[in-house]
Amino acid sequence: MSGHSKWKTIKHKKALTDAKKSKHFSKVIREIEVCARAGGGDPAANATLRTLLEKARDINMPLENATRAIKKGTGELAGEAYEAYTYEGYAPHNIAVMIEVLTSNKNRTISELRHVFNYKSGILGTTVGWMFDRKGVITFENKKPHTEDELLELLIDYAVDDISVDDDMVSITMDPKALEQVKHALVSAEIPVKDAQLEWVAKDSVALNESQTNQVLDFLDALEDLDDVQNVFSNLG
Repeated sequence: MSGHSKWKTIKHKKALTDAKKSKHFSKVIREIEVCARAGGGDPAANATLRTLLEKARDINMPLENATRAIKKGTGELAGEAYEAYTYEGYAPHNIAVMIEVLTSNKNRTISELRHVFNYKSGILGTTVGWMFDRKGVITFENKKPHTEDELLELLIDYAVDDISVDDDMVSITMDPKALEQVKHALVSAEIPVKDAQLEWVAKDSVALNESQTNQVLDFLDALEDLDDVQNVFSNLG
């Protein structure tokens, strides 16, 4: 199936091997807090919270950190109230970007985003959402390895849009409603899922030369390094 994206591959490899543990912890903790506040603190009744707790385990986050985040989200412990926002714009070379943030101070977040966009030749505030679809995305390390045909046969009964095998990584894109079902099917087949979430997936990707690509990757990395930024999505091919 089609759909190779250099940025998507790099992004997920980074998510699975991120050396910046403390920053990675803080991003997941914020997600857990907001998820518990919106859907309750019982993982059995909150599928998104279950996924986040699995992500916390995968990055070796101490259990007490996740428990504390849940209690802050449900109001059992005091904590900052984080709000979710999505910002849109262009990276260098007309690459569209969607930025998801969780912040307790919207003015601070906008100021930090503007600094990155202005300093690194981007344009913040231009509507690009029409270039993306909201999809479920599952990514895992292809240790066995599995071929696209094998995975397609395993998932033939589900609303899967795309399966991309790139070296040692597999990315599967699907209807958002099928995310939990596909994840369960993979786990039942003893395929360890490391990342399962909703993402903004570009309808079409844009290919650049190596120099341009490196400039865009530098821009995207600068965005992801901001404390309030949770996820960055682009149409870089």
